[in-house]
Amino acid sequence: MLFAEIAAASLDVAATSSRLAKVARLTQTLRDAAPEEVAIAVAYLSGELPQGTVGVGWAALKERPDAAAEPSLEVLEVDAAITRIKGISGAGSQAARKGELEALFERATEPEHRLLVGLFLGELRQGALEGVMSDAVARAAGVPIADVRRAAMLAGDLPAVAEAAIREGAEGLARFRLVPLQPVGPMLAQTATDVAAGLERLDDAYVEWKLDGARIQAHRVGDEVAVFTRNLADITARVPEIVAGVRALDASSLVLDGEAIALRPDGRPEPFQVTMSRFGTKAVSSDSTPLSSFFFDCLHAGGDDLVDLPARDRLAVLDALVPADQLVPRLVTGDPEAAQAFLDDALARGHEGVMVKSLDAPYEAGRRGAGWLKVKPSHTLDLVVLAAEWGHGRRTGKLSNLHLGARDPESGGHVMLGKTFKGMTDEMLAWQTEHLLALETRREGHVVFVRPELVVEIAFDGVQTSPRYPGGMALRFARVKGYRPDKSADEADTVDTVRAIHASPE
Repeated sequence: MLFAEIAAASLDVAATSSRLAKVARLTQTLRDAAPEEVAIAVAYLSGELPQGTVGVGWAALKERPDAAAEPSLEVLEVDAAITRIKGISGAGSQAARKGELEALFERATEPEHRLLVGLFLGELRQGALEGVMSDAVARAAGVPIADVRRAAMLAGDLPAVAEAAIREGAEGLARFRLVPLQPVGPMLAQTATDVAAGLERLDDAYVEWKLDGARIQAHRVGDEVAVFTRNLADITARVPEIVAGVRALDASSLVLDGEAIALRPDGRPEPFQVTMSRFGTKAVSSDSTPLSSFFFDCLHAGGDDLVDLPARDRLAVLDALVPADQLVPRLVTGDPEAAQAFLDDALARGHEGVMVKSLDAPYEAGRRGAGWLKVKPSHTLDLVVLAAEWGHGRRTGKLSNLHLGARDPESGGHVMLGKTFKGMTDEMLAWQTEHLLALETRREGHVVFVRPELVVEIAFDGVQTSPRYPGGMALRFARVKGYRPDKSADEADTVDTVRAIHASPE
C-alpha cells in the first residue's frame, strides 16, 4: 500500500464530523492494506508511531525538502525508515538522522509531509479515536465489535489486535488474554444524578465509597509486583508501601483494581494534590507522605482471568485474598434510603461520594460501562484545557483564564463550555503556566491556544443555555478543583454528559 493512501484517508477522516463516515473510510483503508501493513496503518491513522517516541522534534522538521510531485513511498518503507531513525545514536547521530529524514521527505508528497510531521510531533488530531478505529477493524475483518474491543482492552495494543483480526478472524482475537504485569485499561463509570436513580438503573446492585484518591492497578506474579496508574504509567518504584502490601497477600498471581490515597492521622483524606504529588516524585524518602491502598475489584487470581465473570464472583475472590482493612467499603442493597445513608457517611468522612455497581456486570476493561455509576453530591466534570489567557494584576505573567472543553465522541474534537479563573492557588498558576506553554500551538492577542491534552476537574453549579458557545451551553460558576495528570484527554467527560446535566431538572 502506498503511504499516500494513508495520508488521504487521514485527511478524509479529519474532514468529516460523522462517526459513520469516519468508520466507513477507515474500513475501506484497512481492507485495502496487506495483512503485514494493517498494524502500521492502524497506528498511523490513530496518530501514533509504532516505534513510540523517536527523538524527532520541530527543530529537525521545520526545514524540509520540497514535496514530491507523485507518491512513491510504500507504508512498509516508511515504517522501516522510522525504525532506522529511532535506532540512530552516538557520534554523528544528528547528521545521520537528518539524512534519513531528508531522504524520507524528498519522496513524500505534500499530504504525506503533513501526516509525517503530525506523527513525529504527536499532534495528529483527526477524530480516529480508539472507539472509531475499533469499529473499523471489526468491519474490515468481519468479526463482532465486542470481540475486537475485548482483545484491545486486554492487549492494550489495538494495532496488534487489528492485524490478528484481519489475518485470523475471531480465532486470532481469542488468543488475547489478560497478562499479569501487563496493564489493561481500567473500567470507567457513567454518571447518575443520585443513588436512587443509580439503583433504579441497575437491577441487582451494591454501593461503594468513591475515594478521593488516585486509581491504581496492582499486578503480581510470584514476588514480582508492578503498580500502574489509570493511564497505565508504571509507578512501582514510587509506591514501595503499596508494593509491600500486595506482596504480603496470599496469592501466586493476581491483578487488583483500587485506589491509592494519602490519609491524615484521623483517617480523613488529604487533598487530592497531596496524593498525586507522590506519583510525580521519583525519589521516595522517609519524609514522603505515606499512601494507603484500598482495592475494589479483582481481575485475575492464581492463573485465572476473572474479567468475564459477574462482579459478585469477582468480589468473592477479592474478599478471600485482601484483608478487610484494605478493601473499599461497600453495601449490597436495593434500598434507596440505606444507600443514601451510606453515601452520607462517605461524605462525612471526607470522601467524594459513592459508586453504584451491578453485581451481574463483567469487568469492561477500558470502557465506560453501564454497570458502574458514579454519584457525587456536587457537579464536577473532567474537562480539557483548550486555551488560556494571560492574567492581570497579581496574575500578570501567568496564564490564568482557562478555556474549557468537553470531548465530542462524534467529531473527535472538543466543545467549549466556558472559561474560568476561579479556584487557583499561586502554586497552581505557576504549574499551569509552565505546562500550558509547553503545549502551545498558536497565539491570538492575549490568548494562548494549546494542544488539548491537560485534564482539569471543574466544579460548577449547573449548565445553562448559552448562544455564546458552539454547543449552546455554558457552565455556571465554574471553578477549578485541581488538575488530573492521572487522566488522559481521551478520558475527559463528553459533551453528551453535559447535555444530560443540562436537560435534567435542578
